[in-house]
Amino acid sequence: MNHDPNLDALGRARRAFLGRGTLGLGALALHDLLRADANHAPLHEPAPGPHFAPRAKRVVYLFQAGGPSPFETFDPKPLLRERHGQPLPDSVRGGQRLTGMSGNQSILPLAGAFAEFRRHGRCGLEVSDLLPHTAALADRLCVVRSLHTEAINHDPAITFFCTGSQISGRPAMGVWASYGLGAENRDLPAFVVLVSKDAARDQPLYARLWGTGFLPGQHQGVQFRPGAQPVLFLDNPNGIDRTARRAQIDALAALHQDQLTHDGDPAIAARQAQAELAFRLQASVPEVADTSREPAEVFELYGDGARDGGTYAANCLLARRLLERGVRFVQLFHQGWDQHGNLPQEITRQCRQTDRASAALLIDLQRRGLLDDTLVVWGGEFGRTAYCQGKLTPTVYGRDHHPRCFTMWLAGGGVRAGHVHGATDAFGYNIERDPVPVHDLHATMLHLLGFDHERLTWRFQGRDFRLTDVAGKVIKPLLA
Repeated sequence: MNHDPNLDALGRARRAFLGRGTLGLGALALHDLLRADANHAPLHEPAPGPHFAPRAKRVVYLFQAGGPSPFETFDPKPLLRERHGQPLPDSVRGGQRLTGMSGNQSILPLAGAFAEFRRHGRCGLEVSDLLPHTAALADRLCVVRSLHTEAINHDPAITFFCTGSQISGRPAMGVWASYGLGAENRDLPAFVVLVSKDAARDQPLYARLWGTGFLPGQHQGVQFRPGAQPVLFLDNPNGIDRTARRAQIDALAALHQDQLTHDGDPAIAARQAQAELAFRLQASVPEVADTSREPAEVFELYGDGARDGGTYAANCLLARRLLERGVRFVQLFHQGWDQHGNLPQEITRQCRQTDRASAALLIDLQRRGLLDDTLVVWGGEFGRTAYCQGKLTPTVYGRDHHPRCFTMWLAGGGVRAGHVHGATDAFGYNIERDPVPVHDLHATMLHLLGFDHERLTWRFQGRDFRLTDVAGKVIKPLLA
């Protein structure tokens, strides 16, 4: 390809124009970031703030990655037991697409659940015996049995739930919360991610699931890990003390100011904000991550695993500590729900790992007066099929991915307690009443945080983007 010097000149002119055009906003942002109090801690950038009075100030999302089966958890289907082994009627399937894992089966045999269901609480919510601790809190739960999604495979489905788009690159929902609400505690990230170390690694998780996309980098979700270094690369190297690190960051701020003046790129302000936050995290993270001083009764509440950092139980306890210190959005990921084969054994293990701690988190939040303004969400990226994938026996079966209908629950934060929303048909294959798309769930979560989801936007490449894309409506029956 021939080199055209005119193109170089055009590129320089374009960059100069964009630089000058953004200089005003960028300079204002960095000026705000560089203003320091007596401890040299800069102020956060102004957040848009809620559009109306919020019901929830914070969110904890217990993401059960892999797709929990509703038939063994929150949506009993006696008909599947009655017709165990019989083929799924074509009239029920209605020509809907299947995955490549079961789409080549000549017969799709119905699989009845091995788990028993009982009614709990004043509301009479039916919950599987696999979840006794959660079942005991039935009157605090808002169960949605009519979720559906567009995606049929894990990666696009998880990406869709976390960012509002099946295509990677959009900001995560915790990022939108951080951007909209701002930080309540500037010494901790507004958005923290925890991944269970005791979960089966059946499906990968990617940092882009809590990434900022096109929003400023200071809203990035920060992953806390178990061990001596909860946040990677946070400690000072040998020979560098805190005073020296402070001097380095001050020098970096001066360089960033000079670069911003020259280039006019607002991302420079975001980089400085991240450097300042990292400095403050050096002092705040060890304190919040150290659960050793929690009373024995708290560990008893969450279960034995709560003393083992990085387990689901320990992460639920850590989530409570983060929330009470002002973190806006905590997202736990627990993998292992992708049960195509021996579902009875595998889902029993999953429920043992998660049930007690999930319930303990609700109890703990309520005891501390935090549940009323904390939105708790539990669920995965899609459901499982009413039929068995592969070989079916009376006691061993597996279920394929099913995006047409599945179940989640919410609690606290202004949701309607002791309520079941929506219904699936007798086969658990299609939605019978009150369908809930993913965008509607996101719109409702933002509404509880005080936002009109159509107005919480960010202009990028000439378009105003939002978590709910061009869809979504608030599900008013879910609101208290």
